[in-house]
Amino acid sequence: MNRRTFVIRTVAAAGALGIGWSLLPPRGRLGDRDTLPAKPGEAALNGWVRIGTDNHVTVIMSKSEMGQGIHTTLAMLLADELDADWSQVRTEMSPQRAIYNNIATVVDGLPFHPDDDGLIRRTAEWMTAKVIRDSGLMLTGGSSSTKDLWLPMRQAGASARAMLVRAAADAWQVPAADITVAKGVVQHASGRRATFGELIAAAALLPVPGDAPLKTAAQFQLIGTPMRRIENATKLAGTATFGIDVALPGMRYASVVMCPTLGGTVQSFDAGAATAMPGVLHVVQVDGYHGGTAGVAVVADTPWHAMMAVNAVKVTWNHGAMADLSSAQEIDRLAKVLDTADGHAYYSHGDVDMALQSAATRIEAEYRAPYLAHAAMEPINCTVQFANGRATVWASTQVPGLARRAAARALGISDGDVDVQVQFLGGGFGRRLVVDFVGQAAAIAKVANGAPVQVIWSREQDLRHDFYRPACVARFTAGIDDAGRLLAWRNTSAGQALLPPILRRLFDLPGIPLDKTTSEGAFDQAYEYPAARIAHETVPLPVPVGFWRAVGHSHQAFFTESFIDEVAHMARQDPVAFRLALLTKHPRHARVLQRVAALSGWGTPMEPLSDGSRTGRGVALHSSFGSVVAQVAEVRVDAAHVLHVTRVVCVIDCGFPVNPNMIRQQVEGGIVFGLSAALHGEITIEKGQVQQGNFNDYQAVRMAGTPVIEVEIIPSTEHPEGVGEPPLPPIAPAVANAIFAATNQRLRPLPLRLARIESTA
Repeated sequence: MNRRTFVIRTVAAAGALGIGWSLLPPRGRLGDRDTLPAKPGEAALNGWVRIGTDNHVTVIMSKSEMGQGIHTTLAMLLADELDADWSQVRTEMSPQRAIYNNIATVVDGLPFHPDDDGLIRRTAEWMTAKVIRDSGLMLTGGSSSTKDLWLPMRQAGASARAMLVRAAADAWQVPAADITVAKGVVQHASGRRATFGELIAAAALLPVPGDAPLKTAAQFQLIGTPMRRIENATKLAGTATFGIDVALPGMRYASVVMCPTLGGTVQSFDAGAATAMPGVLHVVQVDGYHGGTAGVAVVADTPWHAMMAVNAVKVTWNHGAMADLSSAQEIDRLAKVLDTADGHAYYSHGDVDMALQSAATRIEAEYRAPYLAHAAMEPINCTVQFANGRATVWASTQVPGLARRAAARALGISDGDVDVQVQFLGGGFGRRLVVDFVGQAAAIAKVANGAPVQVIWSREQDLRHDFYRPACVARFTAGIDDAGRLLAWRNTSAGQALLPPILRRLFDLPGIPLDKTTSEGAFDQAYEYPAARIAHETVPLPVPVGFWRAVGHSHQAFFTESFIDEVAHMARQDPVAFRLALLTKHPRHARVLQRVAALSGWGTPMEPLSDGSRTGRGVALHSSFGSVVAQVAEVRVDAAHVLHVTRVVCVIDCGFPVNPNMIRQQVEGGIVFGLSAALHGEITIEKGQVQQGNFNDYQAVRMAGTPVIEVEIIPSTEHPEGVGEPPLPPIAPAVANAIFAATNQRLRPLPLRLARIESTA
């Protein structure tokens, strides 16, 4: 065989293998008993469940628990199919294995319109799922946890149940079909019975079945019921361990101060005063890791000593390239970009220019959204022990694999020499998808001579060195005819992209041409525009940005749903009726909108108030992360021109409601979180320095300002979709539209700030 023939045959064989691989379905995610480390007195039946001889059932969690109740929901899925006794179910974080990679969030991140069901989309999703199954990341985000594990957790429970039944059938010499399972007990009509614990040793020797039948919805015992959090007891008792609660023998504590200018570095520092203070062990300079800012850390014997001493370090800063940066100027820059840029069209339909030319009326508007911080209740922290060339990391993180990589890079060791122990998260909201603090903590731990070091940021460092929700500016033009019908819709926004800098920081990869997060919430809605062009212009800016709860939907929903109200008003149509006319082919969205209108009393006058307050209702409809949410907000503007949001009615269709209790809590929390951003949220930067430092100047809605929230969950048998983020996007436009109804003020920038209302008396 000559070289040419060899090359041709080799290429042909590789092509044939590639085609064959692409046609195979994605590998299963069941795993086997070797996936999990062995523990005394219990055995694994697959990669998701271990059962002890004392009858306890341990469900393995690959998702981080950050208050969203996901450990409860996922445990319910497996326990129901297993027919376990819920009182004996507990949870445990998983090791890092390929079967725990998050497939759903990556597939959902592909830049396709929800109505696009063509071959290209189906092929892209198929291939992405195959690749991510083995080469992706363990990740908690994108409201994808239940969606991602709806089938794997149920399959794991059903497979384990089948093994227990088989073990009993073999022991009793009866047909497996004649055996029933209920609340952790396997029994036969003859009266023979055995607990899971009595059968586990024999079951663990059987092959793992990959095709055990799943229950129908009518057979569910736990799934679909309002269950309480499985970790409630530990949280109420104060024994639940968040990252900041980690306590180890001989532990040291570190406080950090980073350059007040974003991206700045340390020119020099004088640690004399700090080292003379009680308990101080080390003062060390630290670089900025994974997009973070450099600074100085003090390691001491107690958190208090570290906090006091770090303030005594005299640092001369090199303020760097962002020393003259102003957030106001950067947002103005985004607006100027829109003077000439058309952006990349994520959605285009019909001839928009011609439709606008033929319109009887044209409406134009510009909307703006500021940078936002995450401000989770648990400030940034991380504990690292580095000894004998190996490291253990205790962290509240949404990405344990990336945390391991960050620590390994900072310590100069391999990923395999780092063990990450994921703790409860005191709030995530996307901030803990970034691993700057893990690299920083690992670098500080190098000076501790093998002792564990817990690094805790102050609230001020947390707020001033975040990875912020990007600022964004959007411009709209719409055209309507003489009858008030929408003819054309043009929307172009400008702002930073999230994925390119993240890919560069974490994987040394070049930027990607399309980042769906920039335009999501604008291009991917259900409205049936006769002609439309929806685009985004990516503008690279130096401000560090990251994923923030609901990501692009968090501001694009405000832009879109506010402007559609403007168009409805110009067309002299009811805002609900105007939207319904654009949803004739989307009954799911129309049903949610009609239901929220009915529950809120839409169309009926609000009761007049004797104190001279003005009142109004506003509506918003938005779909994100697979779910459809509609909200009606009621507001009151009192005689002192103070805004009060008094009531929010919310209807959500999130597919099959696995745990209505958790869904209701997430909806309420999402509304309050979104309301805080709508009314107060704004990060401002002057001379490269973030001006907000604590909750006195970066406010959240307090209990006294929280409206009455009414939630209805649409019954559904469809695949579960996202819950944690979808309730957030509609609240800002619903409130803004209610303000317009009450005051005739159209507020286009966020946060919503009322101008003084002149009396009409």
